[in-house]
Amino acid sequence: MMNDKKDFFHRVYEVTRLIPRGRVTSYGAIARYLGDPRAARMVGWALNQSTCLPGFVPAHRVVNREGLLTGKHHFGYAETMKQLLEQEGVVVNHDRVVDFKRIFWDPETME
Repeated sequence: MMNDKKDFFHRVYEVTRLIPRGRVTSYGAIARYLGDPRAARMVGWALNQSTCLPGFVPAHRVVNREGLLTGKHHFGYAETMKQLLEQEGVVVNHDRVVDFKRIFWDPETME
């Protein structure tokens, strides 16, 4: 079981690294792409641990299905996730990505 979890986490990191700068996706979209649509929460757990990895994983580009920055408290400071997104041109208002549907990146279509 532990190897399955490690493999799933590794695949989450691989997909997350594909998200283009200035775009966002959701935990659920990554879970669906990886073949387990009910594993959105596990995607979040994986991303919470991504700061311990060698190499950069742009976890700030993953939000909930409504565009909310629900993972923001895992970035050290409450504003860090918002700041990282804004540096990429993503507009965030009240912890929600503005134009979420327009800048949403779907891992299944890579668009």
